[in-house]
Amino acid sequence: MSTPTHAAATADAHVVLAVKDLLHAKTRLAGTLPAEGRAALVLAMLADTLNAAQRSPEVAAVHVVTRDESVASVARRCGAAVIADPPTAGLNPALEHAASAVGARRMVALQPDLPALRPSELSAALTEARLRAQRCFTVDRDGTGTTMLSGYGGALQALFGVDSAAHHQRSGAQPLAGAWPGLRCDVDTLADLAAALRLGVGPATGAVLDGLGTPATGAGHTEGAVLLRGDDGATLFCADAAAKLGGWRQLRPGQRVRAHRDEEGRVVLVTPAATNAPG
Repeated sequence: MSTPTHAAATADAHVVLAVKDLLHAKTRLAGTLPAEGRAALVLAMLADTLNAAQRSPEVAAVHVVTRDESVASVARRCGAAVIADPPTAGLNPALEHAASAVGARRMVALQPDLPALRPSELSAALTEARLRAQRCFTVDRDGTGTTMLSGYGGALQALFGVDSAAHHQRSGAQPLAGAWPGLRCDVDTLADLAAALRLGVGPATGAVLDGLGTPATGAGHTEGAVLLRGDDGATLFCADAAAKLGGWRQLRPGQRVRAHRDEEGRVVLVTPAATNAPG
């Protein structure tokens, strides 16, 4: 749904993001990325999400609730305020604590792993939520999770977790129907990461991914597999499905890529040699 032309942007939304634990972050990517790579990816996706949120005309301020100093450092560099995470466990208590600490009339909980988020998408969603003047949320691309929850009158009532979209709707929050692919593309799995890459990720995420994987060159096809030649001279076999997951319809000979392998050495994702968001 497009933003109504008569709805002038009002910068009254206070956005809060919570990052709990870098050490155990993104465990569903553990088979593809080492722990340090996952931590770097989490910080990069946070930076790109923060930068997109900061540029939304609807946003008055952005806040990050965390106990991790690396997260806090990224937040401050991006111009976000940092709120100390309370000792209680769980994402929802952290978000409610932040909402209480900020005390704004309009609070927005945003997932911190939206590397393909565009400011225009967030602005359109927040404009629609403002016009409804009640709790609203956006469902993730899988249709079960929540990527954004907008509260009005100080009521956030965060219910993130498994099947959070259903929980939020049962609690009275209204789903927003706009397309907004970057806003709906949070990254938990390899398929999520590939979807974000196809949309175009922000510069921080792109830089991290550029530093991961094996630099290689397309060398041909054989029996449903793509042949890659690693820069170290090794021949890598990549299933067509792994190439398509990364957005490649067909890899041309000589095409420069990065091959991402799982713990058993199988190529599970092929990304461009340089991963940049579109202009």
